[in-house]
Amino acid sequence: MKLVLITALGVGLATVIGSFIGFIFRKISEKISNIILSFASGVMLAAAVIGLILPSLEYGGKYGIIYTVSGIFVGAVCLNLIDKLVPHLHRIMGVEKEAHNNANLNKVLLFVAAIAIHNLPEGIAAGVGFGSGDNARALIIAGGIALQNIPEGMVIIAPMLLAGVSPKKTFIVALITGLIEVIGTFIGYFAVSISAAVLPFALAFAGGTMLYVISDEMIPETHSSGNQCGATYALLVGFSVMLISDFLLG
Repeated sequence: MKLVLITALGVGLATVIGSFIGFIFRKISEKISNIILSFASGVMLAAAVIGLILPSLEYGGKYGIIYTVSGIFVGAVCLNLIDKLVPHLHRIMGVEKEAHNNANLNKVLLFVAAIAIHNLPEGIAAGVGFGSGDNARALIIAGGIALQNIPEGMVIIAPMLLAGVSPKKTFIVALITGLIEVIGTFIGYFAVSISAAVLPFALAFAGGTMLYVISDEMIPETHSSGNQCGATYALLVGFSVMLISDFLLG
């Protein structure tokens, strides 16, 4: 339980760390931002497959493939429904530009709220990983999510400051988005702890949410401004780093 608490705080703190970087480097180049986000995409992709989806098959037994496939699609559909209600990462650059031109605070706050909403299932994915009993692999999953939270925390800052929100309130908002991820981590952990029977489905569900975020939001964002080659190699590096980590810890 102590390890879960530390991990939950670490995952949430990653957003705060990203926001600090955002305060310091408010004009970080889009190319560097895309490379960082692509690396995080590769890490999350490997974490989703190795740490969540494959264990789901293992724990599912005879009907493991049914639990896993259904869990993946249910997880993806849930995030798809959330996206229908609130736009997320693939609208970030457009919102930032509009905030700069029109100081449209409502749209900026909508964007921040979207990040906060999406942080909940990401936190759940981190928590579910501990339900398998493989703490090393669970930490790898949480690390991948935390790594993705850093650039996400960075992009929260500039649009809010440009919209006229004070630095203090901007930081508080970033802190709240990180706190939501902490809550999600505990939800995922306790859901699996209550009943081991839901573990295969929960693992696949968490994996499906991560795959959806990667495909629908992170990859399109990193390929939208002419940095496709660098972004692709950064993703491969991130994926390979996770493979090596899993091999060494396995």
